[in-house]
Amino acid sequence: MAAAPRRIVVETENLTKCYGELIAVDSLNLQVEKGIIFGLLGPNGAGKTTTILMLLGLTEPTAGKALINGYDPTRHPLKVKAMVGYLPDNVGFYQDMTGLANLQYTAALNGLPPKVAETRIVNALEKVGLKEAATRKVSEYSRGMRQRLGIADLLVKDPPLIIMDEPTLGIDPEGVRELLDLIKSLARDDKRTIIISSHLLPQVQAICDQVGIFVKGRMIASGTIDQLGQQLLAGKQLKLELIAEPQDEALYHLCREFDGVIELKKDSQIITLTCAKDIRPLLAQKIVEAGYSLLHLHLRGFSLDDIYQQYFQQEEGAYVQNSAAQAKPSRAGTPLSGQ
Repeated sequence: MAAAPRRIVVETENLTKCYGELIAVDSLNLQVEKGIIFGLLGPNGAGKTTTILMLLGLTEPTAGKALINGYDPTRHPLKVKAMVGYLPDNVGFYQDMTGLANLQYTAALNGLPPKVAETRIVNALEKVGLKEAATRKVSEYSRGMRQRLGIADLLVKDPPLIIMDEPTLGIDPEGVRELLDLIKSLARDDKRTIIISSHLLPQVQAICDQVGIFVKGRMIASGTIDQLGQQLLAGKQLKLELIAEPQDEALYHLCREFDGVIELKKDSQIITLTCAKDIRPLLAQKIVEAGYSLLHLHLRGFSLDDIYQQYFQQEEGAYVQNSAAQAKPSRAGTPLSGQ
């Protein structure tokens, strides 16, 4: 049986936004599939928020186009707004109203029938863990509680696509953990598509299925963390860290003779293997089959932090070179002495 075709929820084609001479977003080509969590990763000012505003139809692109489930946000704003829920980095609510009253107001604005509204509000408050705090004024909520109320607000609307801009800023570690678990459940359990803009690498790595790396308005790489790492490490020697018990000569011999291993070094309990390719799946299988307990097998340079730093440095280097080339005067434009 043929695999079901991928369903693309968000697609952009050469999407560009300029503010005068500043190119905020430069020829963005992006596809986000249904049901995944996609992370827009990059430093402040990289173009992430501008991209989100164009996806929402809140600012028009200078060139190119965006489609949400096939609809252009600038040409079909009402259809797109009905399909998309947006959580900004600082959610605004009526502070002197309760959390419950704020959600009831949202339901009324969206024209929900009373029974539908009541059911969605109860379910949303339960989902975000604010059932007990629903009758408290929002002015009494912590920032983390307001962010969770913001997600409840989205759930009342029930959109298939949710876009979040820096959702965990200013939240304590426990609140961050709870919020990330909630975001994961929106995709895994509710089958919603989530786009998150963030500059916080550990949080993106913890929950995102795919990542797009933004630098100076350009998305310089996109894919799963494994795919991004494989692209960077292609053709390079790899370093594997291995811990297994018991450690003996037979284990060392197994590793040394394994296809793709160039060198083995021992440092306390850690065995470091220099390899010509990624051998982790087959090596792990052979170690376990030989009766050893595999405690740790890690490919260095493969965390999102490592990947991001390498891509970022490559792009910064290219940017500096291009800037220098453009600034360098040509021979024809340089006056000769004596002229």
